[in-house]
This record gives sequence, C-alpha cells and structure tokens, in this order.
Amino acid sequence: MNENILGLIAGGITSVAMLPQLIKVWKDKDVEDLSLMMILVLVTGLSLWVWYGFLKAELPIILSNAFAVLVNIALLFSYFKYRKN
Repeated sequence: MNENILGLIAGGITSVAMLPQLIKVWKDKDVEDLSLMMILVLVTGLSLWVWYGFLKAELPIILSNAFAVLVNIALLFSYFKYRKN
C-alpha cells in the first residue's frame, strides 16, 4: 500500500474521532462533561502537527490534522456558547 494513502486513511480516521462529540454537543447544547483544558491541549498539539506537516511537506499530516483542528475549534466555540456560568 502506498504510504501516502495509508497516511490519509489513518489521518482521516483519527480526524473524525471528535465529530461524534461535536454532534452530541450541538444536539444537546450541553458541554458540562467536556474538559476545556483537554480541548485547548488538543488544538495546540494538532496545530503543531499541521506546522510539522508543512515543514516536512507531508500532505496526509497537513490535511488530517488541519481538519481535526477545525473540528476541535468548533468544539471550543461550542464550549463557550453552551457552558453554564
């Protein structure tokens, strides 16, 4: 199997890992069980992976992690939108 295809498949699977959580948050409008620190650390780490992907010119790393950053930023915005003060 071509290593780029393998990277895209692996990256695609891990990139969509937080989609069920995001959908649940949007559906229930409840973020009580989410950890803000976890989201912040994850967005930071994923952003560093995107940067690394650019440095190495590795499209699978860039695409999968950039998508994951977007999903987690949406989760972050949802956290602030739906949190209870």
